[in-house]
Amino acid sequence: MKRLIPVVVLVCIGTFAAAAQTNPIAFVNAKVIPIVGAPIEQGIVVIQNGKITAVGDARTVKLSADVTIIDAKGKILMPGLVDSHSHIGEPAGADGSSPIQPDVRILDSVNARAASLQRAQSGGITTVNVMPGSGHLDSGQTLYLKLRDGATKIDDLLILDSNGKYMGGIKFANGTNPIRAGGGAFPGTRSKSAALVREQFIKAQDYRDKVKKAAGDASKMPPRDLAMEALVEALDGKRMVHFHTHRHDDVMTALRLQKEFGFRIVLQHVSEAWKVADEIAKAKAPSSIIFIDSPGGKLETMDLKAENGAALEKAGALVGFHTDDLITDSRWFLRSGGMAVRAGMSRDKALYALTMANAIMLDLDKRVGSIEVGKDADLILLSGDPLSVYTHVLETWVEGKKVFDRSNPADYLIAVGGRGAGNDQMQHIDCFDGDIGGDN
Repeated sequence: MKRLIPVVVLVCIGTFAAAAQTNPIAFVNAKVIPIVGAPIEQGIVVIQNGKITAVGDARTVKLSADVTIIDAKGKILMPGLVDSHSHIGEPAGADGSSPIQPDVRILDSVNARAASLQRAQSGGITTVNVMPGSGHLDSGQTLYLKLRDGATKIDDLLILDSNGKYMGGIKFANGTNPIRAGGGAFPGTRSKSAALVREQFIKAQDYRDKVKKAAGDASKMPPRDLAMEALVEALDGKRMVHFHTHRHDDVMTALRLQKEFGFRIVLQHVSEAWKVADEIAKAKAPSSIIFIDSPGGKLETMDLKAENGAALEKAGALVGFHTDDLITDSRWFLRSGGMAVRAGMSRDKALYALTMANAIMLDLDKRVGSIEVGKDADLILLSGDPLSVYTHVLETWVEGKKVFDRSNPADYLIAVGGRGAGNDQMQHIDCFDGDIGGDN
């Protein structure tokens, strides 16, 4: 297994990344599943400078003389998967000091060298929403990451908006997890949970009003409050509220809060979505759902059904899947689509739920989630049908660079597990064929 020397990583990864971006690369002869259109038999996808530059077949795409050809005959090519709720990277959010901590940033705790990031790559995941836990009503700010290779710090994985600011949402929760009966600052009931959240949003509205009235006059500005600033971003629609909720009554509480304060919401988990699918659709609230195929867990999830995806699709609601890794292992994310189809969801919407739907929930649909000209060159090459349990992710590409290759013994180990697969310091390196620094 390859071990890395940080200086070598910086030099070699940079050199190879630059080389990969210079000349166009064309995947040819694959069955292309673009997500936003019909599959293309014997399709061609051209990438250059980290972007998709052409999509079509031999009749519509003409290749230049300097293109590097990757013959993918007999394989499936589709966009990289987008995970709208994960905990890879060993994140830690709010502590026990209070139930609502919007100022806490997951940015400050993600381990960019964590082995779980490469495990996600091996499952075809290229974009991910890393979340704090759900033991608080608000456990802090989430972080949208691109799973690039060679990261030595979290900055290497950030997704920046048009203003150069790193992107992320904010995590809220209700139901069993944040309830801590016995007094103190934490709520002991569902009603108190909602009351505390409502109280903080009212404070944020007041803070926003004071800032507006100050009109840039520093002498009139209220004392800076990082928690209120984050909640104001949610109120203004600049930060998506990712709301952990399971029971149908908790779902309706989350939707009431959304309607009252006007923030944008993604319902996370939604175990009982099938009970209130029409209400979710009426509220135009996206749902990020999970598939768990083993019994056990919390009582509030006892009515979780595999038919959730089908029920939400039938109601007309936007639905995506997530791993909640390690609740569901990132390596098996594609399986969520297959299980949803078996429970009645359409094939097209299941594939959409693994890609574009989640991209929409993260405000990244202009950049990822489908194979379209101008989008990031995030692609996965599959051995067969994406919804088959027999299919393997063969290669994962992020922004035009291959970050996972199942034919590489080091990557294969990450995909299947075994001694050394969980070493956080193991990252890809393309400069050498042999091991560096001895056996792992």
